[in-house]
Amino acid sequence: MIKFIQTRGSQEPNNNKATFSEVLLNPMASYGGLYSPETLPKLDEEFIENFKNRSYKELVEFVLNKFAIDIDKADIDDAIGLYEKFDDPKDPVPLVKIKDKLFSSELYHGPTRAFKDMAIQPFGSILSSLASKKEEKYLILVATSGDTGPAALESFKNKKNIKVVCLYPDGGTSDVQRLQMTTVDAENIKVIGIKGTFDDAQTALKRLLECDDFKKELLRTNTSLSAANSVNFGRIIFQIVYHIYSYLQLLKNKEITDQQMIDLCIPSGNFGNALGAYYAKKMGLKINNILIASNQNNILTEFIDEGIYDIRQKKLKKTTSPAMDILKSSNIERVLFDMFGSNRTKELMENLNQNGIFILSKDEKEQIQKIFKATFCDDNFGKKVIRDYNNQGYLMDPHTATCIKAVNKFQTDKTIVISSTAQWLKFAPTVLNAIQNDDLKYSDKEAIDIICKITKNKTTKSIEELWQKKIIHNDIIDKEDIDKHIIKFV
Repeated sequence: MIKFIQTRGSQEPNNNKATFSEVLLNPMASYGGLYSPETLPKLDEEFIENFKNRSYKELVEFVLNKFAIDIDKADIDDAIGLYEKFDDPKDPVPLVKIKDKLFSSELYHGPTRAFKDMAIQPFGSILSSLASKKEEKYLILVATSGDTGPAALESFKNKKNIKVVCLYPDGGTSDVQRLQMTTVDAENIKVIGIKGTFDDAQTALKRLLECDDFKKELLRTNTSLSAANSVNFGRIIFQIVYHIYSYLQLLKNKEITDQQMIDLCIPSGNFGNALGAYYAKKMGLKINNILIASNQNNILTEFIDEGIYDIRQKKLKKTTSPAMDILKSSNIERVLFDMFGSNRTKELMENLNQNGIFILSKDEKEQIQKIFKATFCDDNFGKKVIRDYNNQGYLMDPHTATCIKAVNKFQTDKTIVISSTAQWLKFAPTVLNAIQNDDLKYSDKEAIDIICKITKNKTTKSIEELWQKKIIHNDIIDKEDIDKHIIKFV
């Protein structure tokens, strides 16, 4: 069984390691750090040969078994079985060829039309089962920039022993994303808009996960605390799998040979998707580089190019790719830990928390750059990409569009797989502006209807039904009032 260790070291050196189930239920570690796997399983040539023709569900089960997680097989089967509800149960993550040596891994074919479903659906099922078996009540905190929230609520609604509080930045999501959250009608769900940014929501989440007084207040109701954000490794383990699957599909379709390396290109805000790719590479998958694409909140480009993570003078910019409007990328910490160890990670993260900056040494920066390359684009570039690729027959959302900047900048002789993280339906006004090359204001519903007419794409039943649903959750609060609203709900 692979154990999990703490990225900033342990306050209790004799109790530094945890099992997968322990990490799932209690995701935060000492000194405000996270949990990461002590070792990673290896994918050898025999695995590649055996799995290139196997199903996605079989691949997930194999990876979980390689980690030897302490979860009952029946619970794993139930969790993996949720992929049966995706558009194509036999192929929940279609790999679509856009042009020669460029492929799109479409991660959005689940219930909320975003890549978060790939991890949160099975993760939520396992966590709920653990809580039920332990006969314990859990409060699950979620901070979202738009996609984690809907996916988590879909996974946890009406689950026994589970309550969920979802925090989202008011005005910082698309209408579809907001409605996917605020119309959820379940007694165990509370959705709260905050007057602030996603970073404010995530900072509040981390603070509460570490706050002993808050936990004691919850214990008065016999409730423990966990989280559905990618601070929880229970999310990350499922994000490793689809990168492996894309590589296997390329082999299966004879787009590459088993001797060829590929590049992965990922639109990134909180770095969880990129971290999954990083772990897949370390496990032995033939990934050459991981290309990181950002929007105008280009903190990751500066970090990878210059080895400096500096948020002191930065103010979050609202863009047309809002799920990436993030300045504090949580999962950078796990990469730092894997490369440089807990002492250095603690030093770097404490510098960031206390001073708003950390700086890598020359050697450390070069180590990061051996694996990651990064660039960013503005909204206008993204819209042009959407328009150009739609004219070629492929419609993408504004987050996926940022990848093309990285593809253009870093393309070598390698086949590139981009992670398409959301369906165009979730950001229809931006997509319509791009297609028609205008700046007119459209409602989400109006934009979806027009796009369907002019492109022959179709909407989905779940999106169509949103417009008729009643808004259940109306609270918009100051970020300073988060604690008392959560306690009141619990």
